Amino acid sequence: MLREKVKSLWKLCFNDSEEFTEMYFRLRYNNDVNIVLQSGEEVIAAAQMLPYPMTFGDTEIKTAYISGACTHPDYRNRGAMHELLSQAFIRMLHNHVVLSTLIPAEPWLFDYYARNGYAPVFNYRKSRFNAPATPLPQGSPALKATREYRQELYTYLNRKLRERPFCIQHTEQDFQVIMADLQSSKGCIFSLSQRGNTIALAVAYPTSDKSWCIGELVADTPETGTMLLQRICEKAGIPSVEILLPPAGNANSSPLGMARIINAKEILQLYAAAHPEVELNIRLSDEQVSANNGYYYLNNGKCMNSAKRLPGSHLALTIGELTEKIFAPLSPYMSLMLN
Repeated sequence: MLREKVKSLWKLCFNDSEEFTEMYFRLRYNNDVNIVLQSGEEVIAAAQMLPYPMTFGDTEIKTAYISGACTHPDYRNRGAMHELLSQAFIRMLHNHVVLSTLIPAEPWLFDYYARNGYAPVFNYRKSRFNAPATPLPQGSPALKATREYRQELYTYLNRKLRERPFCIQHTEQDFQVIMADLQSSKGCIFSLSQRGNTIALAVAYPTSDKSWCIGELVADTPETGTMLLQRICEKAGIPSVEILLPPAGNANSSPLGMARIINAKEILQLYAAAHPEVELNIRLSDEQVSANNGYYYLNNGKCMNSAKRLPGSHLALTIGELTEKIFAPLSPYMSLMLN
């Protein structure tokens, strides 16, 4: 059975716990999102293309997150993963996916994926919240903690994530996977509610120093977010918590994930519509998705493309350079990706 072959390759290539692996193949894996290379009956390379919606300004685009990309040790350095990704990109294009994303498992993989058209456009910043010495007054919203799926928590998280203009979103099914991961990692969702309505939520994971790392924090106001963090510190008896946050202004940020444009025409049309003042002629080259090759003309909020060059000067870009040009200034964000 293909699932078992892919699982065996996963166990050979990754050091994940048995509990996480079983959870992933029970809740995340299915043959529709899986892609493999085989030598005879043996699976020598595999990856999963997990669907995620993403806000793109005022609209939404389809993305596919590359998960579990691995090659059997006996077949490495022979181009197997490059071929697997090329096949994955074509399948994504046929499935109307416009952007592929991933999080490199090791720093050296950023260069590897860059050779396949990905650009490092997803960043994050770390912040340390130090709890004040003065406790919150009586009557402040009480802290709730759970590892169980609750509809109202997903509804709140989904609403707040959709307020971010360029952000990977999580479906209700994906939220259930996040909850399963929280259970196995002894993590927790903390929330505050007022008059029966959630006003702040944090997805928290335990750290090796018996503290908490907040993987996602959303709140109605900065004040309710601060109140939630203080309640977490009070409950856990700790002086501070670490928080992962979207990039902000000139604050120091760290690289997290990469993106690759799959459908250049669709992305450039969205970009042109958002920037009607931009006039740009592009000569685009994509070694793995030939449908993207050609000439693109942006003018008055429209994008026209042609296989033949029209008169005028053109900006020559690879698909990775175009991805970086479009997405890096937007500061897109992803969180809770089980990386």
